[in-house]
Amino acid sequence: MAGALQAALLFAQTTPPATAEPKPPASNLLEAFEKGHFHGSFRTFFMATDNTRQLSDYHALAAGGTLHFASSSWHGVSFGLGGVFNYNLTSSDLGAKDSLTGAVNRYEIGLFDVQDPENRKNLDRIEELWLRYQWKRSRITVGQQSLQTPFINYQDGRMRPTAESGAWAEINDLKNTKIEGGYLWRISPRSTVEWFGVGESIGLYPKGLNPDGTGSGYPENLESMGIGMLGITRHWGKRTRIQVWEQYVENIFNTAFIQADYTHPLKNNHKLLIGLQMTHQDALAHGGNEDVSKTYFQKGGQSNVLSAQTGWQHGNWQALAAYTRITADGRFLSPREWGREPFFTFMPRERVEGSGDSHSITGRLNWQNKNKKLRLEGAYGHFYLPDVKKAALNKYAFPSYQQINLDARYAFGGMFEGLRVHFLYVWKGRLGEVYGNDKYVINRVDMTHFNLIFNYTY
Repeated sequence: MAGALQAALLFAQTTPPATAEPKPPASNLLEAFEKGHFHGSFRTFFMATDNTRQLSDYHALAAGGTLHFASSSWHGVSFGLGGVFNYNLTSSDLGAKDSLTGAVNRYEIGLFDVQDPENRKNLDRIEELWLRYQWKRSRITVGQQSLQTPFINYQDGRMRPTAESGAWAEINDLKNTKIEGGYLWRISPRSTVEWFGVGESIGLYPKGLNPDGTGSGYPENLESMGIGMLGITRHWGKRTRIQVWEQYVENIFNTAFIQADYTHPLKNNHKLLIGLQMTHQDALAHGGNEDVSKTYFQKGGQSNVLSAQTGWQHGNWQALAAYTRITADGRFLSPREWGREPFFTFMPRERVEGSGDSHSITGRLNWQNKNKKLRLEGAYGHFYLPDVKKAALNKYAFPSYQQINLDARYAFGGMFEGLRVHFLYVWKGRLGEVYGNDKYVINRVDMTHFNLIFNYTY
């Protein structure tokens, strides 16, 4: 029943990487590898940003692909290996600072290596290296893999997704209930080429400000033994689904998340869609470091988020309206290196993570043709954030803004089966005060952003 609401969320993302599933059981170890399955993809990604007035503009063209192998199952055990390669075919100087503001590139660098803007070729990464045991429809996987959870997920809007190293179990043999969870000890964030410990993976992206307005000092200064996660999803009939998640980041913070989705049938095959989310966070210990200037989550800090969505669906049409409120209890914090936020108001190319006392309002309209090869979405949102100088509730000093997204996707058939094209147009306009300082404007508001992506999967 939650398919309609989930489809609305997934509409806003590029297609996640395919996951290789083992073939029928093998009689011996050699046969397990001989009956293994290869799959992969190629991607070409053009991205450009047009900032207002004389502020710097950017562009980049990337190309790359993936290759994955999964063995067949032998006594329930299978093996997987996969990697990704990527090249910068052409781009503006992604390491140069804007001459007026000193700001650096924000979007296009994400196609390559955020740690090294000059890296144009050494962009390969072993993404999957796992051992899996499967019984009935359940399984446990140990090693490098890509997970999709509310706060740790593919966030696959660039050339490679976020990947994790750990032990992950999925229990699928309970009626109407799925239980998943595990322990993660390393992460390779999207737009990077290395693997990092949990603490050192936080701060690879822009770090923002401490609550007192000084620059955050947590990059390379956080300690954590890992992340423990547990998620339970329960279906009640065909109309109701509830999922509950607990994410425990040792020594840093804890996040509890619950989402309920409900579909109510109306006359003439129309449907009413309702969704509700609640998120609560608490700091653990000193939030990652005893030094208050180098910690991620202030000692004793907390945050609370409420997100709601309602909509209508009929045939191939869907209309949705959503609202998210982050209370003034504190800034909602979730490492951007790990994944995108799950709120109903999320729109690609921006987030409200790092804010407190904020309001987000969005509306979107989705349509797809009968064979589901063509999908179109239009979305509009208002995002009201605290003043850019109020760092205690605005970590990234981001002004309030409005945003328009136009998203078109087409999947080819026939001789071009496996080829998909995706176009995304984004416009963001300023609503909040910037005090005449363009550092609050560049790559944030009063800008237009373009994406054209070709994906081929085999």
